[in-house]
Amino acid sequence: MDIDQSLLDRLRREAVRRRVPFKHLLSRLLREGLEARPSAPKGGYRCPTFAMGAPKPGVDLTKALALAAALEDDEVARELHRRK
Repeated sequence: MDIDQSLLDRLRREAVRRRVPFKHLLSRLLREGLEARPSAPKGGYRCPTFAMGAPKPGVDLTKALALAAALEDDEVARELHRRK
């Protein structure tokens, strides 16, 4: 088993502080960690939403690929217009 040195140092200090053998402290902490029941989530994550206005006329939002193509075409046209 390979335990990070900083963690080992913390465990040793804690064993000295509690005046218990290192082995007993490590066993107890592992047992407590394995027997601990995960706590129930406090609540679901809520993603904020923002009003973005109505879509452009003629754009069907149910057709994602067509919408992406139209947006890409608009961007290409803007780039070509800027180069002139």
